[in-house]
Amino acid sequence: MLELRGVTKKFSAFPVVNHVNFTVRPGEVLGYLGPNGAGKTTTIRMLAGLLEPTDGEIFFEGKNIKKDLYEYKKKLGYVPEQSEIYPHLSGFDYLLMVGRLRGIPERVLQDKIYEFLRLFDLKIDMDVAIGAYSKGMRQKILLSAALLHNPDILLLDEPLSGLDVTTAMVIRDLVKRLAAEKKILIYSSHVLEVTEKICSNIIIIHKGNIVANDSVVNLRNLMQLPSLVDIFNQLVVEEDTEAVARDIIEVMKSK
Repeated sequence: MLELRGVTKKFSAFPVVNHVNFTVRPGEVLGYLGPNGAGKTTTIRMLAGLLEPTDGEIFFEGKNIKKDLYEYKKKLGYVPEQSEIYPHLSGFDYLLMVGRLRGIPERVLQDKIYEFLRLFDLKIDMDVAIGAYSKGMRQKILLSAALLHNPDILLLDEPLSGLDVTTAMVIRDLVKRLAAEKKILIYSSHVLEVTEKICSNIIIIHKGNIVANDSVVNLRNLMQLPSLVDIFNQLVVEEDTEAVARDIIEVMKSK
């Protein structure tokens, strides 16, 4: 079980994440949603052990992750929002480095890398420098690196970014199968239609505060709205999007 208790993160005394509480159990996929700047990525970076909370605690299997952060990170797979990976390394060499850092035996590691590259249709480009990869190709490398060591926890921050339609469908089905394998998954995305289909529970965060925390079905019933998109718009969107679209058209046409 992964649990946040009263987690707050402040930058210059301003709370970007404010007293957040939630629990994710094995086999659950938690959709973590919100507009840009809501605190999603900051929360995920704290869960990844990259940022320390200003207040509050994070627990895994009943233990504060700070007490043995190294052991906790061994069980963690993380796909960050920004694909900042060493551009001078080839896709194969990057995964080889990650696998060695993870302590995967060499004879197992190379076979796993070849299979990931084959399944993600990257084998022909495996010796090409990552700097020459498209955004979608880099995303496939990040996904492979996160899955390479068979982690218990997966933090997926915009995992579909840059992916083609077929690979996006593979990732959607993969998330479902990982949940069936009793992994703990936190899935942050702006693609609400996909999130609605694969997540067992949804948290919507706005200005650092949780404004919804329930299953999609319960949220629909509670708010009497047909879809997650409508729920999100009601709770978070503060402007008339149609009016903004009309204004943009007017600016385009102005002479």
